[in-house]
Amino acid sequence: MSWQTSRKIRLTQVGTAIIAALAVQSGYAREDIMDTTGLADYIAGSTDVQPLKDYGVTWGGWLQASITANANAPQDGYNGTMTFNDRANQVQMNQVYFYLQKAITVSGDEWDWGGRFDGMYGSDSIFTQAYGTPYQNQAASAYSPYNRGNWDLNLGSHNNLYNAFALPQAYASLNIPFGNGVDLKVGHFYTPVGYEVVTAPDNFFMSKPYTFQYGEPFTHTGFLANYALDENWTISGGGVTGSGTGGWDGSFNTQLGNWSFLGGTGWTSDDKAYSLNLTGTAGNQSYSQPGSNNFWGIYSLVGKANWLDDDLHYVIQHDHGYANNVWNENALNVNAQWYGINQYLTYDIEDNLGVGLRAEWFRDANGYRVQGPARCGASTNYDSTGTAQSYSCASQNPASGITSLNSPYVGSTAGWGNNMGGGANYYELTAGLNYKPLKWVILRPNARYDFSQGASMYMGSNGQMLDYQFTFSFDATVVF
Repeated sequence: MSWQTSRKIRLTQVGTAIIAALAVQSGYAREDIMDTTGLADYIAGSTDVQPLKDYGVTWGGWLQASITANANAPQDGYNGTMTFNDRANQVQMNQVYFYLQKAITVSGDEWDWGGRFDGMYGSDSIFTQAYGTPYQNQAASAYSPYNRGNWDLNLGSHNNLYNAFALPQAYASLNIPFGNGVDLKVGHFYTPVGYEVVTAPDNFFMSKPYTFQYGEPFTHTGFLANYALDENWTISGGGVTGSGTGGWDGSFNTQLGNWSFLGGTGWTSDDKAYSLNLTGTAGNQSYSQPGSNNFWGIYSLVGKANWLDDDLHYVIQHDHGYANNVWNENALNVNAQWYGINQYLTYDIEDNLGVGLRAEWFRDANGYRVQGPARCGASTNYDSTGTAQSYSCASQNPASGITSLNSPYVGSTAGWGNNMGGGANYYELTAGLNYKPLKWVILRPNARYDFSQGASMYMGSNGQMLDYQFTFSFDATVVF
């Protein structure tokens, strides 16, 4: 049985189980369905599905699946530079997600403790694993393999081309009763940098922008303290480690001596209609030249505005990242930069229906960040013989359609594409709907156009490389 057939059978089984569960509850009135907040509530016939809530412990999760139609009909089945929905014309099980949480009350009155643990399985997992130490640079130490850590990189057997396990969050939280209360987080957690997030129910659009895909970290390992100065201003600061790239996507058992700064500040207007947040990282990257102290960092500025009785929402985001003394296709010792601007305009037609536009320009100034398919670099490491191995690319799995790994470093156009180590501009325009027929069901059709200037990063039906791509995606998320 092929893996494609096996996946379709699994998706069919999941869908059948959900439908059957709903059918069992067919005696419910429509208002009961509309009042439930999750699939578990509805199946149980009650909102009392949190047995530990008296102790402040809650659980939750969701199941997200998608399909993306690509007008280019790419020969290798990949959607160019796109990541979370990177497979063309195929159903993807993006996220089977579960979390367990004890939230804390932040105040200056008394101590409080809690924490959170998140687990995920699916095709999105490879992009949220703790791979902050890239596979080793060829020139740095003659193919000597780096330990990328084993927090969640090796949880699966790697026999599946696209689906994997990830543990994106595992942290303890503490309220320190100082002033207005200090919210301290210690462990492995999602980044506060940027606007969009990994968790499927919390984004308006299904597809991800370049800034999120290539310009920002996904997770950190370390500690972060947040403090509200007053009702308008907040500050945060902490240290992150376990990474060879300035504290990005760090693990618990590698690069623990390489500490970096994570933090920022935020302002919100009195009426909560306007806000401005500045976040960033600053530290050293230690993989391209072992023992060196080359800078790696980013800042992200996000502004938000709500108009028309909070029904019209505007967001503008600017990111600028730096990595000194890194290797792109043409030279070692390149001081790489990447930057761009995102803009979002969304309108709430009804409480459960919204329409939106996203426009983005992203500049990969040195041909260092954008690659395709991105999961090649994310799943690659050098073995003891100096051979680059990737369970998502042809070096391990010829059936994936990737014909080569022609770049021995992270962040390049590994796999295919024509960037040639020079700068390139990437543009994308996305239009979509966000519809919730139930509080726990989210449907998001998206139409997207991508264009690259200075690089051919989108494959056509005959294997030719193009500088444009049109995709239509649809996903459904069922919240437990």
